Amino acid sequence: MKTLQNHILIYDKDCPMCNVYSKGFIKSGMLDENGREAFSEITSETKNKIDVHRSKNEIALIDTKNNRVIYGLESLLAIIGNSFPTLEKIARIKPFHWFFQRLYKFVSYNRKQIIPSEKDLTKDNCVPDFNLKYRLFYLAFVLLFSAYVLGFYNQRLFPNFKNNFGLEFFICCMQILWQSAFMGIYLKDRIWDYLGNMMTVSLLGTLLLIPALFFNFSQVFYFIYFGIVVFIMFLEHLRRCRILKFGIIPTISWMLFRITFGAILLYIVSNS
Repeated sequence: MKTLQNHILIYDKDCPMCNVYSKGFIKSGMLDENGREAFSEITSETKNKIDVHRSKNEIALIDTKNNRVIYGLESLLAIIGNSFPTLEKIARIKPFHWFFQRLYKFVSYNRKQIIPSEKDLTKDNCVPDFNLKYRLFYLAFVLLFSAYVLGFYNQRLFPNFKNNFGLEFFICCMQILWQSAFMGIYLKDRIWDYLGNMMTVSLLGTLLLIPALFFNFSQVFYFIYFGIVVFIMFLEHLRRCRILKFGIIPTISWMLFRITFGAILLYIVSNS
């Protein structure tokens, strides 16, 4: 690998994704040993070089030789392009660049909903701004993906029931509306942080269900496995609420929804 000399990447130490890929740049030799610096540990000299607020939303790359700073996708392309010029040229083709730019922002603005940290509530955190557009995109993505996968899983639970996707889409929508109505009053301005984390719990459950779809087990197995997945989701929901100091009430409301609509689903299927 060709090392990008005289550059420092300012990364979010409390974001596992940021930690992994920035460390990967170091280990692969794309950046030198001193080529990254944690946002929470930057010196006053480094702070004066960067736009501190912008670097919370878009990772900053400092050119220490020319005293220049670039942000976000451009930072990643500069590092990757130094070792793989062809990949950078492809990524800079307009349609690809447009897509990668939005993909970067989609992940960046939602990274604390994907993997939260206890340090997100501290003063010197690296939490990105709230962006309604990208938060809604994230909720919509998980909503559609979960409804799609659950539609297939329901065929294993209830082989004679046909309208699986439509029902699961309705249930997923109702979950968002249910928690928004009850938790909007309780959490107030933090409701969007909660909804993002709640949908990540749904995404986790969906991903855990996928492997079982590649096999043909008994109906009893699929019911038991589904119960195990819901229990894991319950524990993860509790963990996230503890980390973000939401308290126990959101989890109670979340479980009430699961029980209520689970009973409704069984009633619909038994009478279909």
